[in-house]
Amino acid sequence: MLYFGGLFGVVMLGVTIFAVVDVITTDEGSVRNLPKMMWLLLVLLFPLVGSIAWFVAGRPVVGTGRARFGAHERSAPAFPEYDRPGRFAATQADDDQEFLRRCRERAEEQRRKGRENQ
Repeated sequence: MLYFGGLFGVVMLGVTIFAVVDVITTDEGSVRNLPKMMWLLLVLLFPLVGSIAWFVAGRPVVGTGRARFGAHERSAPAFPEYDRPGRFAATQADDDQEFLRRCRERAEEQRRKGRENQ
């Protein structure tokens, strides 16, 4: 029985140390349910319950695709640039040539207007 108690103590010490380091190194914007400092206090004051609570309810969820961002951060767009709905992509070379011709005409028109305003 003494072996079980000693082993349990060593395991709990390891879990608590891991939880404390994990709380400290986790980004503030990724922590769930409580502020980071509250999680740190909870893990330090109540090692067994706090560590288990951190792993269950506070640690960032990995692999769900949901992430919380800070005040000055934003997520990547839902669609990659070239695969977004409504984007025109020429499927035939003739369509692409027509588009380029219209671009050249528009550029010439803008140059002409620019020369007239000088």
